[in-house]
Amino acid sequence: MLVHICCSVDSHFFLEKLQRDYPKEKLTGFFYDPNIHPYSEYQLRLLDVQRSCKKLGIEVLEGPYDYENWLQAVRGLEKEPEKGARCEVCFDKRFSVSAEKALELGEDKITTTLLVSPLKSQEQLKRVGDAFYEKNGVEFIAVDYRADGGTQDQSRVTKEEQLYRQDYCGCIFGLTMQREQQDRLMDEMFSSISHTILPASIEERLEMYKYRMQLDEKEIAYKIIKQKFLNYRQFSFKLIKGKNEVIPAYALSYSTLPRKQAQGRIEFEDKNVHYFNREEVKFITLEHFNSLSSKKYDTVNELIFNAPDFEEELQIRSSLLTSHYDLTPIIVVQTILDSKLTISLDAKTYEDVKEKLIIL
Repeated sequence: MLVHICCSVDSHFFLEKLQRDYPKEKLTGFFYDPNIHPYSEYQLRLLDVQRSCKKLGIEVLEGPYDYENWLQAVRGLEKEPEKGARCEVCFDKRFSVSAEKALELGEDKITTTLLVSPLKSQEQLKRVGDAFYEKNGVEFIAVDYRADGGTQDQSRVTKEEQLYRQDYCGCIFGLTMQREQQDRLMDEMFSSISHTILPASIEERLEMYKYRMQLDEKEIAYKIIKQKFLNYRQFSFKLIKGKNEVIPAYALSYSTLPRKQAQGRIEFEDKNVHYFNREEVKFITLEHFNSLSSKKYDTVNELIFNAPDFEEELQIRSSLLTSHYDLTPIIVVQTILDSKLTISLDAKTYEDVKEKLIIL
């Protein structure tokens, strides 16, 4: 039996049940989910599915990540709600490719772990699955593992196995609507141009879950816990000299401007920190930044596109301030400018939760 897999939270519980109910069936997992966006989230879910299937002794195959084709398939359905017409087209596409894979492997049965997801309609899934049975002769096995306390059992298994628990279904359209309803920043879609791994980002979780795979192999005990903290994202930043001369500059993390813009001049210097006469802004030279970070940047542009690790940057920021709660903008420039400056900075701090791995 070929089992289409969407994520480890659904698949681990679902596959355990299938192994019990179909003991004579050789189960093969098929991870085909081109709807998942961004790609880093796709990689993270695949990684956890591979770990889960390895623990269960089930082979898992990866399908193509044909995201552009998926977008074409759901064109015009972007505003459809969860469990609406877009989801049906999405199932249709994933079942079609999964059925082709089943036929290729000589399988005569197919099912999907989406059947156990509370975000999906079982009736909708069965309707699409039965249509493919009529068309391709591949029988769709529609099991209901949600009933009789199944959802609670699934939550228990997820916690016991420390599976990656994503908080949105997968596609960009569902994510957008969910974050709008929650009035929450869609930070899944932000990445630093310097490729710095940002706190509570998908990239940070991906690194952590790769590390936990290493711990599993070495049989080292650990726990994944959640931690509340103040997160930060910088959307745009620009420093202008005079009327329109853009100056290469870098704003350290947790730099904020309440009105997003400030105009003024640098008034004085103390211990290599230069003080702006508006919004408590501070400037330092690239040379001083290098001395604080033990780096050897030649230009500010080099710093912009190859910034230090986030934690390292926070340490530099802390060394320049007297309080850990200071949100003063700290700006790095090549040389200090004796002229009128305009600072444009759009950034946000917000309460957030991130995962943390602790070794026992």
